Amino acid sequence: MMHRFVPLVLALAALNASAQTTTLQPGDYIAAVVNQDVVAASEVIQRTEKLRQEARQRGEVMPETAGLRKQALEALIEDRVLVTYARENGNKIDEAELDRVVANVAAQNKLTLEQLRERLKSDGTDYKSFRENLRDQMMTERVREREVQGRIKITDAEIDAYLDKKRAALEQGGQINLAQVLIPVPEGAPEAVIAERRARAEAALARIKGGEDFAKVAREISEDSNKARGGEIGMRPADRLPDVFVNAVAGLKTGQVAPELLRSGAGFHILKVVQRQGAASLTQSQQTHARHVLLRVSPQLTAEVAARRLAEFKRQIEAGQAKFEDIAKANSEDGSAPEGGDLGWMGAGGFVPEFEEAMNALPLGGISPPVVSRFGVHLIQVLERRNVELEMKQLREQARSALREQKYDEAYQEWVKDLRNKAFVEVREWLD
Repeated sequence: MMHRFVPLVLALAALNASAQTTTLQPGDYIAAVVNQDVVAASEVIQRTEKLRQEARQRGEVMPETAGLRKQALEALIEDRVLVTYARENGNKIDEAELDRVVANVAAQNKLTLEQLRERLKSDGTDYKSFRENLRDQMMTERVREREVQGRIKITDAEIDAYLDKKRAALEQGGQINLAQVLIPVPEGAPEAVIAERRARAEAALARIKGGEDFAKVAREISEDSNKARGGEIGMRPADRLPDVFVNAVAGLKTGQVAPELLRSGAGFHILKVVQRQGAASLTQSQQTHARHVLLRVSPQLTAEVAARRLAEFKRQIEAGQAKFEDIAKANSEDGSAPEGGDLGWMGAGGFVPEFEEAMNALPLGGISPPVVSRFGVHLIQVLERRNVELEMKQLREQARSALREQKYDEAYQEWVKDLRNKAFVEVREWLD
């Protein structure tokens, strides 16, 4: 959950810390050469401090400075590998779309475009370099989607298995709404930290078994994004939930809590079955007609600031001061902008899970709070819903889309690893 507004000076200064084409300042050093670009020592220092602050906020045990600095350098090298590849292999960014992104950066800092130019100049940042940096970020994201999606292969056998699993889930009761209390455990945490987190989870479970309201304990103790809703994950088909969750609540009825803690890679979970819905036909599907406003996250527009701006858009729309479609046309940073953000009709699995979950929770005409996905931050409105009977071809395409989404993260990591292995990287000795 994001709470603090990034100060204007930091938001604009972040450009220098993240610039994809680095110009060394007097007294600075080259930390690494990556393809046709360089990583400056000052960038490594800034990224190291950022990692240190993030670790403190999560309550994690921080590695020594040398180890943290190497993590920062590797992250910056990965950034450069991606952007240099995108420059060589990406499609051109339309100037009108780039203009919208620049206008968003100005607006989130409460500046006119001319004032933005002046502020950049006073901070020693060239306006043309600023625009080109934003162009690089947009191009990198689009190349990522194209290349990663191209790597994902879905076989007919996988689709058959997916549909068989979905049929079985429907026969066992259809959809499940779970709530959880999550006590996270950092990856590689020492035994003392694991023991402390387990004890905290056991104490929470004891409170619930003792009669305390699950939602109250979740809001007080849980450390996941659903804690404000009492830990509710939302109604989902069983095949869209982790298998370990489904197995842990097998046989539990509505209102019951799993008697034991569940340990996963994320930490310790306490699970409750909020509701089960009856089985439906596999070929029956609900489609949603929605629209959105998308703000892409970058060092110049953090997720926190984008969410604040979208929340203001929502306030204006609900107060009758602006129309959703007009705001989308002027601000949305994707191809739906000319159509007022209209995304057309889409069935289950057509959107990334975070978007789809928020969309499915909305009533007709409802507008979501800001929703974060890998594409950026969205403001979503549901226009219509309909139930349709799918033909087998449509059903298999829906399954293919869901399977592609499941494989995305692994395919992305493999793609980055391949690019890193093929890149020219020379690390200078100053870090040793």
